[in-house]
Amino acid sequence: MHLAPHPFTLRQLQYAVAVAESLSFRKAAARCHVSQPSLSAQLALLEEALGVQLFERDRRRVLPTSAGEKLVERARRILLEADDLLEESRRVGDPFAGTLRVGVIPTVSPYLLPAVAPALRRRFARLTLAWVEEKTEVLIRELDAGSLDAALVALEAEVGDVEREVIAKDPFFLVTSHTHPLGTKDTPATPGELREANVLLLDEGHCLRAQALAFCSRARAHELEFRATSLSTLAQMVASGTGVTLLPALALPTEVRRAELKVRPLAEPVPYRTLALVWRRRSPLTAALRELAGVLHEHYPTSVAKAPRKALRPRPP
Repeated sequence: MHLAPHPFTLRQLQYAVAVAESLSFRKAAARCHVSQPSLSAQLALLEEALGVQLFERDRRRVLPTSAGEKLVERARRILLEADDLLEESRRVGDPFAGTLRVGVIPTVSPYLLPAVAPALRRRFARLTLAWVEEKTEVLIRELDAGSLDAALVALEAEVGDVEREVIAKDPFFLVTSHTHPLGTKDTPATPGELREANVLLLDEGHCLRAQALAFCSRARAHELEFRATSLSTLAQMVASGTGVTLLPALALPTEVRRAELKVRPLAEPVPYRTLALVWRRRSPLTAALRELAGVLHEHYPTSVAKAPRKALRPRPP
């Protein structure tokens, strides 16, 4: 192990990362709460210590050099490890005190968080959970960068090399308007019945869209041009008579209450998504996050998938 003093500081690495991300010395200085001359001077010392020019700069722009890109990426990992060291030291006494930053995808948050919030407050009385709602791609990027401690996502999406604890499997159901021909039966809907049906799906970027699209492609259903930004919009469009859709079981109680919808199970093999809590490997919060995942699993609302189909229908006026 190298025990001689290092010729650079963590603060200098922070300055380099800030410049690389903002492509501006002025914006990086403001972000780091230092003057621009001070930041420039510290970066010059860092470049001298490394013997490498990290940035090309002139009056118009700032760009990382090819060597600078590689070294800044290493700097990010070093800073992330330093953050984890501080976090682990703070949590030695009580891993369930402080704040956990947890991401959650939009097709889960409005249906799961209200159901599990009371149990989380009871179990982790000294812990503040700061939830961040975003699409999977954004959450995984922020998780990798250290902006989030964990994320609640569907494993069918690309989540990278992460630790994970499965919370639940969330099956899909066929949802139609009260008058649609496909809603007149109680039996599981087969792909053959959906052939030529007009199907509404979520917009690009939602992992649930890809799963629903794969099923509809096998059934040779037609996707309508309209693409919703939320499951609530899908449900309202279906209620108005504009096609049919697939909704996960988790969303059914809320959306069926809001609109006159009929719900049918899908024939085997039933498509589903696997909801899981994921976090960085070697995170100092691993023990706490596994316990958090356990509470989410224990209090996950599973009654929808088990309920009779009639119980999911709105009552007649």
